[in-house]
Amino acid sequence: MSEMTAGPGELPGPAGPEASWVSCKRCQAVVYGKRLARSNGICPQCGHCRPLGAWDRLALLADPGSVEPLDLAADAADPLRFVDDKPYPQRIAEARQSTGLVEAVVCCRLRMAGTPAIAAVMDFRFMGGSLSGAVGELITCAAETALAQRLPLLLVTASGGVRMQEGVIGLMQMAKTAQALHQLDEAGLPTVCLVTDPTYGGVAASFAMLGDVVVAEPGARLGFAGPRVIAQTIKQELPAGFQTAEFLLDRGFLDLICPRPALRHRIGRLLAIGTRRDAVPPAPVEGGAYTVVRDPGLLPERRAWEAVRRARNVARPTTSDYLSMILDDFEELHGDRAGGDCPAIIGGVGRLGGTPLVVIGHEKGHTTRELDRRNYGMPGPAGYRKAARLLRLAAKWGLPVLTLVDTPGAYPGVDAEEQGQATAIAENLRLMGSLPVPVVTVITGEGCSGGALGIAVADRVLIMENAVYTVISPEGCAAILWRDAAAAPTAAQALRVDARSLLELGVVEAVIPEPPGGAEADHAAAAAALRAAVHAELADLAGLDQSRLVAQRRARFRRFGSSRRPDEAVLIPTEGGSW
Repeated sequence: MSEMTAGPGELPGPAGPEASWVSCKRCQAVVYGKRLARSNGICPQCGHCRPLGAWDRLALLADPGSVEPLDLAADAADPLRFVDDKPYPQRIAEARQSTGLVEAVVCCRLRMAGTPAIAAVMDFRFMGGSLSGAVGELITCAAETALAQRLPLLLVTASGGVRMQEGVIGLMQMAKTAQALHQLDEAGLPTVCLVTDPTYGGVAASFAMLGDVVVAEPGARLGFAGPRVIAQTIKQELPAGFQTAEFLLDRGFLDLICPRPALRHRIGRLLAIGTRRDAVPPAPVEGGAYTVVRDPGLLPERRAWEAVRRARNVARPTTSDYLSMILDDFEELHGDRAGGDCPAIIGGVGRLGGTPLVVIGHEKGHTTRELDRRNYGMPGPAGYRKAARLLRLAAKWGLPVLTLVDTPGAYPGVDAEEQGQATAIAENLRLMGSLPVPVVTVITGEGCSGGALGIAVADRVLIMENAVYTVISPEGCAAILWRDAAAAPTAAQALRVDARSLLELGVVEAVIPEPPGGAEADHAAAAAALRAAVHAELADLAGLDQSRLVAQRRARFRRFGSSRRPDEAVLIPTEGGSW
């Protein structure tokens, strides 16, 4: 019997006649080799993913018949004339003989769910998938091919790190490949990295973690220092589950974990959105096709405290509720890539009426358990940094942004302050002010303080009829100024937090009417109204060039608190770019 997994340099090849029965190293189940092959190397007992060779991986990921190997030259070199128990060139020759590969990476052109792309797929069987000068050259050439052909790049990693036999020449490939990916960033071309087991060392610390989106297979291990290195250098043992995909997703280093059978569809969808393939520009909405209120006089007067209570109703649709109803498809992306993934902010990419976009929103939940898990919609710094990462993704991919606001405020805890809550919010304000794509914000429930504004610096700000927007909670204001929290209704009235008042103040452009009984009474009707309003605003903004878009957004916020007339606040360039 062969094993489904093996140590570095010992990865078995595909099961063949000599390995008709395979033992799963995780659960010890004995599986018939042909059955294992039919299941794409997934153990039917425990779901463990057996490592795949590069060509097996391509058969899994690529549309049938779409793989075209790239004609790239990268000769193996022996810069150090390295010898351990055998000369390095002999090791290369043996690896080629055993795998049928020229090097530890296969580069090709392919299609994934119909979307064309360039791919570089590593193979751990070839000297542990180590990063050599030739491997670095091939990956860099693949990136340059993607740049020249204006195609997205898919990187599939499986590596123990830099190839030691090439010393510092191998080390330099980390910088070389990182620079190649940065060129794709500058060109606005999508990059997706698929992390497979194992991915360590110089590969993990370079191109594996530099994709716009980082996907991992279940159970894949990733880290800079592997368990054996840690044990030998600092005599420290790793806890169970450390460096697994699940561990890293919880800590914000991965966007998502995808089951092996779904990889082609989900990565293909990401690439299609990132390249705006099959995108349908938002069409102008004919009069009467949707309804928003822009005249405060058309809205009934109501006591502000009533609006606060309505906005806080836990039965109102959450961001995830709205996204499930207004988007044609949605892929949630996780993490701030800096050690956190705050559950109080969710975001990702999707399509609204055929228009690809980035969506970000506060998430509260409905039940006590959900509210607790989402921290009652109060984000920490990781939430705002996750939002910032998605905003930068929108700028790179050229996608409009929709943000949904529903929060009692940013989390005020000690750990949030220690992790830089104020800095995270401030950086978002600056980032959103200069984002070169359209931004639409809808206040769907509570919009409280900087915690709300941190994702609400937009070209158009709309508000649901029973939502509120305020600098501080009425209870907080009452406790500070009235010295009595019971004065919250009075404070709410003084703060003018309701939709009608906010429209009068010019803080919002329009109010989205809610169905009878409010959004909490009819989620579908509320979502339909929100979808129509957002679609109309995006259609109106779609014709503006980047410079005018940013100038108008800055002018919008410049006028608040200014004694100047709005048209005197700032110069706005014309469509031709003159001022």
